[in-house]
Amino acid sequence: MKTTVIGILGSRLDHQGLGKRRHSRWRPSVGILMHPDFPVDEFVLIHHADEAELAGITLRDMRELSPNTRFTSQVVNYSNPWDFGEVYSQLHDFTRHYRFDPEQSNYYVHITTGTHVAQICLFLLTEANYIPGKLLQTSPSKEGTQGTLQIIDLDLSRYDQIASRFEREAQEGMAYLKGGIDTRNPAFNALIAQLEQVSIRSAAPILLTGATGVGKSRLAQRIYALKKQRGQVSGKLVEVNCATLRGDNAMSALFGHVKGAFTGALTARSGLLREADKGLLFLDEIGELGLDEQAMLLRAIEDKVFTPFGSDKETSSDFQLIAGTNRDLFQRVRDGKFREDLLARINLWTYELPGLRHRLEDLEANIEYELQQFTRKVGHKVSFNKAAREQYLAFAQTPAATWRANFRDLNSSITRMATLANGGRITEESVTEEIRRLRYDWGSFQEAAASNNTDSVLREFVAAEVLETIDHFDRVQLAEVIRVCRTAKSLADAGRTLFNISRTQRASANDSHRLRVYLQKYGLTFAELTV
Repeated sequence: MKTTVIGILGSRLDHQGLGKRRHSRWRPSVGILMHPDFPVDEFVLIHHADEAELAGITLRDMRELSPNTRFTSQVVNYSNPWDFGEVYSQLHDFTRHYRFDPEQSNYYVHITTGTHVAQICLFLLTEANYIPGKLLQTSPSKEGTQGTLQIIDLDLSRYDQIASRFEREAQEGMAYLKGGIDTRNPAFNALIAQLEQVSIRSAAPILLTGATGVGKSRLAQRIYALKKQRGQVSGKLVEVNCATLRGDNAMSALFGHVKGAFTGALTARSGLLREADKGLLFLDEIGELGLDEQAMLLRAIEDKVFTPFGSDKETSSDFQLIAGTNRDLFQRVRDGKFREDLLARINLWTYELPGLRHRLEDLEANIEYELQQFTRKVGHKVSFNKAAREQYLAFAQTPAATWRANFRDLNSSITRMATLANGGRITEESVTEEIRRLRYDWGSFQEAAASNNTDSVLREFVAAEVLETIDHFDRVQLAEVIRVCRTAKSLADAGRTLFNISRTQRASANDSHRLRVYLQKYGLTFAELTV
């Protein structure tokens, strides 16, 4: 493998006077070639257009010292060597046009010479792998003119202490996002691991999806706290539930308004987007926003500017957006209720938070978390006795425990038992009563859903005046018969399914006739049910 060094001409250190005395002094670029254990096959010397004379003398001395080395010069012409943007741009252009061949050559970037700005730019270009090499640091020594030479490999995986520190910080960030809860669900842990990286590396919108109560708001708060801790944001966290915004109030709340913009606007209002400047804006239930507000929000995300309600002047706000929703936004787009361009913009980092039913291995840790939160709030410790904990956990993992509102249900349940816990101990009696309540609450929802489903099926095929004469018992039965008929291949097939037991007890099983007579009782035919 060849050795290639890339460095910047040092207008002061490589100068050391243009006379003969320069040969008796340490010059960084020249000194690299004096190390017999570091032979250089190619040396690329970058210099400013105004330094052509010094570059010529330095290159001549280097050729005399190392005649087998190939030397090339690269001219830059930034007007201000302390302008970071200009210096970085020209050095970046050099990396784009230089033909690197890592399979044939080892590259070393000399960062001892040049202005501090140029050194930083070379470091960044190497760290980002625009220059696929290692850093080379030189310094003078008390004896001789060759100085000392130090190679710095930016592959942090080779430095166990540094790598372990980064890993530790990542683990701390993940624990922070999980609220200190020792979760075990593999899918959720993988989600949090990636979200930790995105939170500290990106300011792009983040979309959190999932059912009500899965923890979208809480996670948004933790993302903000993590970014604040790492110095990613300096502004505040602004939260709003978009379901509470309607009409002029939506425009005014989000984008602000000027005095007199509408009836009752007696004073100006800055708006939530402006309040979130340099911070984070969490728009929960973003699918409830109106189309006009969506259009203005899209521009605010992309251009960082928007126009307050009733104003003809733009205002700006540099915020990061986290959006939350329990709706299918793609379906909302198909229904014409959500802008496709806005969805495309906020769908860069999307995370669907699993419900409690899909994270039962995390149930015990979350119960402990809720107890700790309650203890902090009331000032005294509350816990289960062993039998009560086992009883509650056993029920919590059965199909009967639907956890409809997810972690909100769990929070409410633990709060009730902890509040009624005499002496700070939750007993079996408390758990039995709580299970009874949860069964009743969840059962009420299921009955209502079943009733609504029954009525919707019957209204599709049975006239309203006929429905009024049918008992609830018969309604449930008829709805199930209709459901079976609609999925059956034929009248006989439906009959066999519906009369699967009684047909075996008859000498002659005429399932089709029995079903036809039943349907006729309500003025129905099998054919009209399967159209």
